[in-house]
Amino acid sequence: MRNLPIGVFDSGVGGLTVLAALQQQLPNESFIYLGDMARLPYGTKSPETIERYSLQICDYLIKRGIKMLVVACNTASALALPSLQAQRPHLPIIGVLQPGARAACATTRTGHIAVIATEATVNSQSYTHAIQLIQPEINVVSASCSLFVALAEEGWTNGHISAAITQEYLNPLLKDPIDTLVLGCTHFPVLSDTIKANISPHIKLVNSAIATAEEVSQSLEHHQLNTQNKISTVEFLVTDSPNRFIKTSKFFLPYTIDNHHVTLIDF
Repeated sequence: MRNLPIGVFDSGVGGLTVLAALQQQLPNESFIYLGDMARLPYGTKSPETIERYSLQICDYLIKRGIKMLVVACNTASALALPSLQAQRPHLPIIGVLQPGARAACATTRTGHIAVIATEATVNSQSYTHAIQLIQPEINVVSASCSLFVALAEEGWTNGHISAAITQEYLNPLLKDPIDTLVLGCTHFPVLSDTIKANISPHIKLVNSAIATAEEVSQSLEHHQLNTQNKISTVEFLVTDSPNRFIKTSKFFLPYTIDNHHVTLIDF
C-alpha cells in the first residue's frame, strides 16, 4: 500500500499547480494525475453534476490503484468532497479548500479576508463557511473571477490585458480593508505576479496548493503511507484533448510533458 501512487484529479490543467506543489513537498512519492478535459469547466456546473463526476473519477482511480486521493479542484472540493469522504471511507481523501481556509486564518492579522474563485465555488460560500468555522469573527468577501481561468490557460499572465481584467475583478474587493487574499482556484497561482502588482503590498496571497501539499504530507505520516521507494513517477490521464493538455501544461508545471506521458482514457 505504501508504494502505490497518490491520485490527483482536476477538471483540467489547473490542478497541475497542486501536483507541482505535491512533487516539491514529496519528492519520493509517485502520482497519477487525471484531468477531466472532456467535461471542463466544473466551475459553471451544478453541484449534483460535479458530485457525480467526482465520484466517477474517484472510483476509476481506485481501480487503477492509489493510496490517497487529492481533489485538486476548488469547485469539486467545495461541492463533492463530503460525499467522496462519506462514500469511500477506506481511502484518505484531501481537498484543497480546507487547507486553504486554514492557511488564510493563520495568515490574516486584521480578520478581513477576500476569496477569489470560480462562480460555483463562490456561490457555494464554502470558503466563507470553512474560514468562519475556524474563526467565526473573521469577515470574508468573495468574487467570481472566471476569466482568470482563460488567461492562465492561454498563458496571458502578464501585460495590459491581464492587468486590466485583474483590476476590474479586484478593485471592488479592495474597498474592504482586507489583508489576506485567497486564490480559491488552482488556475489562479499562475497569475500571482499580476495579482500582486495590482494590490497593496500589505495584502498576503494564500496559495491553497502549497497548503494542500503540506497537509498531504502530514496525512501520509499519520496513516503510515509514506513510500519506501526512492524513484518517483507521474502518470498523466486525460478524458479528452491530450495535445491541448500538453500545450497548456507548460504554464502550470516547471517541466515539460511529452506525448508519451499522457494517456487518453474513457470511463
